[in-house]
Amino acid sequence: MSGEDTARAGSFFQRDRLWHPPAYTRDYKTSVARSPRLALISAANTLSEMTGPVFGHDMLGPADDDLLTNFAKPGEMAIGQRIIVYGRVLDETGRGVPDCLIEVWQANAGGRYRHGKETYDAPLDPNFGGCGRMITGPDGSYRFRTVKPGPYPWPNRVNDWRPAHIHFSLFGHAFAQRLITQMYFEGDPLIALCPIVNTIPSSEAVDTLVAALDMANTQPMDARAYKFDIVLRGRRATRFENRGEGS
Repeated sequence: MSGEDTARAGSFFQRDRLWHPPAYTRDYKTSVARSPRLALISAANTLSEMTGPVFGHDMLGPADDDLLTNFAKPGEMAIGQRIIVYGRVLDETGRGVPDCLIEVWQANAGGRYRHGKETYDAPLDPNFGGCGRMITGPDGSYRFRTVKPGPYPWPNRVNDWRPAHIHFSLFGHAFAQRLITQMYFEGDPLIALCPIVNTIPSSEAVDTLVAALDMANTQPMDARAYKFDIVLRGRRATRFENRGEGS
């Protein structure tokens, strides 16, 4: 049996660490403190890690997938460029991953998060909470509405700015398929300047983090659409910042 056949015969594909950024990257300041000082070790998956968790649609609220309204006062909506984000969650063989819990969080249209330790003094939107969740359909598909987040400065170097982005947390069919990643927007010039993005060694890998503008799926006079497919686990897994243990 070839190495490729052996990998496909296992429960999950092994990670290719060359596809992921190194744990330590000088220009990404926080990686200095959190990168491991000792050699990594490999541990076998336990049964619970390979069979859980399990989520159901009954855990969702009626507006969990609509960030335009899920924090807004009655009759009000979030302020900003209205967008639809959609796509599929896939395994490395290209099969859709159904019943996958997706949680998203983001800054508002001005680039500010709603949390107590936020230091950027852009205004808060009283009708935007910045978080939502959904469960993928039978073919791994998902969709949510939101506003396009703004870029913001961050205390890494003197004048570093994060590109506009949305954070994704995903639970596949097992803890081994756990993934936390970020989605960027096609055409944003800040992507190439971001120290976090620049930890990724491959331009092909960076492209997997950039959502494509999809005018064919816009809602005319309402919202633009961006398509973002996510791959769990394996050599073509969607990026996990610079933490090799991520997916």
